[in-house]
Amino acid sequence: MTPTLRDMAMTVLTTADPIEKTALSREYAQVWRDARAAGRDIPLGTAQPPDYPARPSQPELLPPRDVPMRKPGTPEGRIAMLHAIAHIELNAVDLHWDVIARFGDVDFPMGFYDDWVQAADDESKHFSLMEACLRGHGSHYGALPAHAGMWVSAVDTKDDIMGRLAVVPMVLEARGLDVTPGMIGLFKQAKDADAVAALEVIYAEEVAHVAYGSRWFHFLCGRNNLDPTPTFHALVRKYFHAALKPPFNEEKRAEAGIAPDFYWPLVEDTAR
Repeated sequence: MTPTLRDMAMTVLTTADPIEKTALSREYAQVWRDARAAGRDIPLGTAQPPDYPARPSQPELLPPRDVPMRKPGTPEGRIAMLHAIAHIELNAVDLHWDVIARFGDVDFPMGFYDDWVQAADDESKHFSLMEACLRGHGSHYGALPAHAGMWVSAVDTKDDIMGRLAVVPMVLEARGLDVTPGMIGLFKQAKDADAVAALEVIYAEEVAHVAYGSRWFHFLCGRNNLDPTPTFHALVRKYFHAALKPPFNEEKRAEAGIAPDFYWPLVEDTAR
């Protein structure tokens, strides 16, 4: 018997091993896509996801300020950067399955689930790309400490779907669009072709994930007769516990459906 979509989400969220977690994520994404392509409905089901997903014993999770800083121009610094990206991608796998599992009380078109299943699949691939790069440098995910702040926004928005969409894809993932070109440049300088190729895949596909967040945020604003821009500002001020810092990749943010008047006023708030 085929599990429901939220059964699949729960299995991913409660699997600790990163390799197993991402393999299950990719397998379930393919099951979902195949069913949709064949015109077969997989029931959405119900779920009560944990506040925190299962995690391996390593890496050690530290407060962000306690994670050792390494110079990005050194081999050790580049390994640390790859490890940090792998950590982000693994958290993103859980974040996307969590949004599927958690908000069963909100009525969405099936396209919502298509988008987040695809995003979870992409993030699983991205983790595997980073793990392969780490292995190529004689390291692996879990070899270095990582910061424990990644899931704070998920917990803070566990009862607020609009807050989740505003903060996770439209702030946190949008930040990836700002910083990834610089990281690609660093690995080009180091002549690390494998890392460059992997980061270019991630950069191209993350635009769609930010766009998914923007699309469904605007959908909910329209349904609830809310003005998207001030609504976004209010939610980010409520749930995001850090500053929005330029420079911004305005071209890619616009491609993902986020106009400058969404984020620049929040920078001005920080300055004041």
